[in-house]
Amino acid sequence: MRDAVSTKDAPQAIGPYSQGIRAGNLLFVSGQGHLAPETGALVTGDVAAQTRRVMDNIGAILKAGGASFDNVVRTTVYLADMNDFAAMNAAYGEYFTAPAPARTTIQAARLPMGINVEIEAIAARR
Repeated sequence: MRDAVSTKDAPQAIGPYSQGIRAGNLLFVSGQGHLAPETGALVTGDVAAQTRRVMDNIGAILKAGGASFDNVVRTTVYLADMNDFAAMNAAYGEYFTAPAPARTTIQAARLPMGINVEIEAIAARR
């Protein structure tokens, strides 16, 4: 059984997918880019600022699904340029307390809408 999770406080899906899906105790948050929820426009600035927007979008979906960053157990980060790793990593780290979730970071040849960073998350609720 699965239930869609959505919120106006995160960008709307740009394709046939849900912002999040709750399945039992798990919440799967679709990959989020640095889009402003109000306009759907790309948030400009450096990769740290873009990462914060991504994480705020994830946080809004987590909240809508009854979870928080403390419930996140796994993330996948996609970067357009691995040279942005340090800036992304510093901003990303602002959102988690120890122990940090498991993570994979990948350089992607091309991300949707020309974004520089996309992050997906899995949260476990009790």
